[in-house]
Amino acid sequence: MIEEFHIDVPQADLDDLRDRLVRARLPRVLPETAQRIGDPRAGADWDRGVPVGYLQRVVRYWLDQYDWRVWEARLNAFPQYTTVIDRQRIHFVHARSPEPDALPLVLTHGWPGSVAEFLDVLGPLTDPRAYGADPADAFHVVAPSVPGHGYSVPLTESGWDHVRIARAWIELMRRLGYPRYGAQGGDTGSVVSPLVGRIVPDRVVGVHLNGGLAFPDARPGDLDDLDQRDQAKLDFARTVRATGTGYAELQATKPQTVSYALADSPIGQLAWILEKFHDWTDPARPLPEDAVPLDHLLTDVSLYWFTNTAATSANLYYENRHASEFPGPSTVPTGVAVFPTDPAMRHLLEREHTITHWAEYDRGGHFATLEAPELLVDDVRAFFRPLR
Repeated sequence: MIEEFHIDVPQADLDDLRDRLVRARLPRVLPETAQRIGDPRAGADWDRGVPVGYLQRVVRYWLDQYDWRVWEARLNAFPQYTTVIDRQRIHFVHARSPEPDALPLVLTHGWPGSVAEFLDVLGPLTDPRAYGADPADAFHVVAPSVPGHGYSVPLTESGWDHVRIARAWIELMRRLGYPRYGAQGGDTGSVVSPLVGRIVPDRVVGVHLNGGLAFPDARPGDLDDLDQRDQAKLDFARTVRATGTGYAELQATKPQTVSYALADSPIGQLAWILEKFHDWTDPARPLPEDAVPLDHLLTDVSLYWFTNTAATSANLYYENRHASEFPGPSTVPTGVAVFPTDPAMRHLLEREHTITHWAEYDRGGHFATLEAPELLVDDVRAFFRPLR
């Protein structure tokens, strides 16, 4: 059974959030950073995590300027539904195109993302005619919330790893009456989307990827004689591995412990996510809001807060560390859009995917649907055009 769904956060929850933000206790800072507490662009401060001065400024914006009800209405402008698959409640956006020959497309977000990150691409993907593009490139878009994220809660049991999510998406598309479709995703979606194609290659016409943070383990010689672009990717990947994976280790080993702080403090949840928007967005943009509008970023954080999904979203990291089943290489046509901070290297990914489309961009970053939505939409259209 599929039921209509409408986001309606109780006013009491909004009042509670405001009260917590007003009463929040901030940590002590080191003497050398205290003098820069009001300077959000003191770049060195980010070496230890989110600077207190910057966080104070974002919290003040959250209190005085951000309006959840405006963004709640934006989310509710697109049809949403819930259904139960494999004993798990699944929430999803189902935005059908006005074009009768539109290709169904399942979009998968990642962590710390949500279906809110698709707000700027749903219109262009479903109704290209209205955006001055070719109506032949239209899609019927299905964008589920990953189990444990957003409104795909509560988690009813353990075991929701990437493969199980992919199987749930396959069942969802079957229930919606789509026997033939494409798959697209970044972050978690860059793993789940290819799995959908691997499991049902007869139904998936193509898989489009962006925003993967890892590449396959290199073999001897794989990283020799890299061109300048690939060498920069390797350098970035090594930096991330050395300085930016603490969150992943915590979420993959003791997700419940860290969740107590995140579930009880909206500032804690904000900082936990804000750090990723600093580290993974376009390196040419110094602050998160230089790459992603602050209102959109706070909508994502607010969804985690209102749904109390700090623990259940982190659970995905734990499950995948303990997962065993994983299908072999994909035979489905695969397209890859590479944005700054994506370490994707074609000669490595070709071991796992049948790559028929590859494009590299000089702006944007890991959160491409938020940072460079027009580039991503154009790339998705170009990839699927010959596969329809």
